[in-house]
Amino acid sequence: MGFFDFVGDVVGGAIDIAGSVVDVVIENPGKALLVVAGAAATGGLAFVAAPAIATVAGGAGLLGAASTGTTISTLTGAALTNASLAAIGGGAVAAGGGGMAAGTAVIAGTGAVGGALATGGTIKATS
Repeated sequence: MGFFDFVGDVVGGAIDIAGSVVDVVIENPGKALLVVAGAAATGGLAFVAAPAIATVAGGAGLLGAASTGTTISTLTGAALTNASLAAIGGGAVAAGGGGMAAGTAVIAGTGAVGGALATGGTIKATS
């Protein structure tokens, strides 16, 4: 199988999945709306709480060292928050990571997925 055949198969598979998702949404609009609302609510809450969540994780010693080499759990205040968010985001931008913005996005995305799973766990396709 050549590269372009592989890419074609991947794209074709993605189109099939998208079609299946559209079918489920059309057949279950109320349930689909519930899942979207759950994801939006929990993702939004996680986005707002991202600095606090990162600070707790960093302060607990779960995130290792900042890009400066300082152990994150020894930091305080804004330095602790910023280093924690950057660590969750794959490291500081200057070090090739995603930085604080990526850390915030990871936390918000995780919250959104959690909300979607919590509200969508009982949804079954009707087909």
